[in-house]
Amino acid sequence: MPRTSSTTTAAPSSSSSSSASSGSAFKGLPSVVWTIFAGTIVNRLGYLVTPFLVFFLASRGVTGGDTSYVLGALGAGNLIGPAVGGVLADRIGRRPTMLIGLIGAAAAQGALFLAPGVWTMAGAALLISAAGSTVSPAAYALLADAVDSERRQRAYALFGWGVNIGTAVAGVLGGYLAAQGYWLLFAVDAGSMLLYAAVVAIRLPEPRRSAPTGPAKDGIGYGVVLRDRLALLLLPLFGVQLFVYSLTEVALPLAVRDSGLSPAVYGAMAAVNAILVVALQPFATAWLARLPQVAVQSAGSGLIAVGVALTGLADGIAGYTVSVVIWSLGEVVVAGIAAGVFANLAPAHARGRYQGAFSWTWGAARFGALTLGVTTYTTLGPATLWWTALVAGTATAAITLALRTRVEARTTAHTLAA
Repeated sequence: MPRTSSTTTAAPSSSSSSSASSGSAFKGLPSVVWTIFAGTIVNRLGYLVTPFLVFFLASRGVTGGDTSYVLGALGAGNLIGPAVGGVLADRIGRRPTMLIGLIGAAAAQGALFLAPGVWTMAGAALLISAAGSTVSPAAYALLADAVDSERRQRAYALFGWGVNIGTAVAGVLGGYLAAQGYWLLFAVDAGSMLLYAAVVAIRLPEPRRSAPTGPAKDGIGYGVVLRDRLALLLLPLFGVQLFVYSLTEVALPLAVRDSGLSPAVYGAMAAVNAILVVALQPFATAWLARLPQVAVQSAGSGLIAVGVALTGLADGIAGYTVSVVIWSLGEVVVAGIAAGVFANLAPAHARGRYQGAFSWTWGAARFGALTLGVTTYTTLGPATLWWTALVAGTATAAITLALRTRVEARTTAHTLAA
């Protein structure tokens, strides 16, 4: 149901606070949040092409160095989409931006499947990731519009839970469909995006956007973020933490391979992560919501850094399982907090751009893991990468904790102003 600006910024009631510490972490969240949660699951169920893209390219005769052009374009799109999506979310609205991204990505899926050569494939891959990644800033901003600052972490945690549920199912579904024909992967991906677009068009209201306040003229670009010193301190800290986390996707399979273990072991580790996150997320969010969120973010980021670094000590299934369990617990702890913290920093009229900056940081971290992380592993050695992850992850967690007072003061100021 539509919510006016007065209801979305109201201070939380005692009942909403108690719900976080009682049975359900997500009790009392508005229908907008649940609609985005359901749509996210549908969308992630169709997240099939990217994990199997290398195999699809090989089936089309694209191998060796040519593959890197397509994969590089796919990564580059994640640096373009969030920046564009953040501006569009504030300029034309949350819902139109989500529709543009979802429909554009669905069309790009068809273009990639039909592309006749490497460069047209690279162009289509760029469009897939660029269009798809415009959706997150708008969705994050819409979540921030729908709930007050006290409940944003829970809303973002629910969003992340939906991503994990959909991704876990997609991992099983993708292997089956790929065996039947790669065209099925593209059909399901495009179909799920169009289905989510239909949900957005029918079920999601466009909130009334707030006008800029104060003497500053923000324009339509990212100057409002670049003038925010606290935001500029937090973005690189979150970026390093996200880089360390992204190594679980990039460097872990390399370590498993170099240990002489089969790809099935990496699949089993991915399953351990998915099971832990899906099973523990609601309970962890309910319990941790009572604690200072910046402190929880710092503790969880440190846990992720330790778990990732322990990958360097593993040489068998048991060792890898221990490391995966540790960083998975860290993932459960930090779920939704960084996005919630950054949403609380933003003035209401610039939430899309703040979330665009945050989503861009995530894309840059993942791109860095794919490039710098892999290069460090292969040239300087695995030990260098694992030690770097440990030092960088724990150091940024400590610095983030030191900023707790400033973050909480900003949140309080925005709540009082609202």
